[in-house]
Amino acid sequence: MAGSRAVDHLVLCVDDLDRAKAAYERLGFTTTPRALHPFGTGNSLIQLHGNFIELLSVAEPAKIAPAAPGHFSFGAFNDGFLKRREGFSMLVLASWDARADQAAFAAAGLDTYAPFDFSRQARLPDGSEVTVSFSLAFVTDRAMPEAVFFACQQHAPEYFWKPEFQRHANGAIEIAETIMVAHRPADLADFFRRLQGGPAVKPSGAGLTVEAGASTISVMDPRAFADRFAGPRIDRAPDTPYLAAYRLRVADLDRCAQVMSARGAAYARDGKVLRISPDLAFNVAIEFVAD
Repeated sequence: MAGSRAVDHLVLCVDDLDRAKAAYERLGFTTTPRALHPFGTGNSLIQLHGNFIELLSVAEPAKIAPAAPGHFSFGAFNDGFLKRREGFSMLVLASWDARADQAAFAAAGLDTYAPFDFSRQARLPDGSEVTVSFSLAFVTDRAMPEAVFFACQQHAPEYFWKPEFQRHANGAIEIAETIMVAHRPADLADFFRRLQGGPAVKPSGAGLTVEAGASTISVMDPRAFADRFAGPRIDRAPDTPYLAAYRLRVADLDRCAQVMSARGAAYARDGKVLRISPDLAFNVAIEFVAD
């Protein structure tokens, strides 16, 4: 496998999409208009420079298809996830060819599914609507039932990425790091080598660091996570490995703090890091650091 795949976006499951949009806007983000998927979920995005955050909720339960042998159901997985808790359900990697990625994942011995193609309507900053289309290649692992990975290929990126949506009052630039919690991080090394290529995976203290383009995926044990993110814990965290937090680069940390304070958003500052606790961010911990 040549090189590691970059982080494309994070899927954050929320019970109330409007409430989540308002909360993220209070943190200084610009959010896109609500959109509907043809398979029963709805979203609003926070577009950054090269990657993005997807706030996702169940919008039309009747349209959610059950999983079938060889076919992964995005809607069913996230609906089931939300029945247990809100939080970070999926980590998505960028793809130029989802079918080639699915074949590469299968050849590496990962659990894969038939590629999934879909389109949806998107509202542009000027109010007009366009069709955006995607192809997805899913990967799961029996040891990680609470986390799903997939590669996402965009077929109309010129309609998707818009500068107006990428400008944020808090100065957010990109996803710098995603954090996964596992009781035995080393046990996940083989999975990530198969997913991202052997050279991308490196030991880091008692955990792992996985290269993902300009971003990294960190896997740490619960004690290390608690030391880094002091305060409220992830609610109803599972015993199996789970996605728990992410770090964003911002242009100016002082300006970011000023914007949050002016909008009434609560945060903690620890030197060169701003943190939002999981109880204030829909069961996900967030960090902001200067670019």
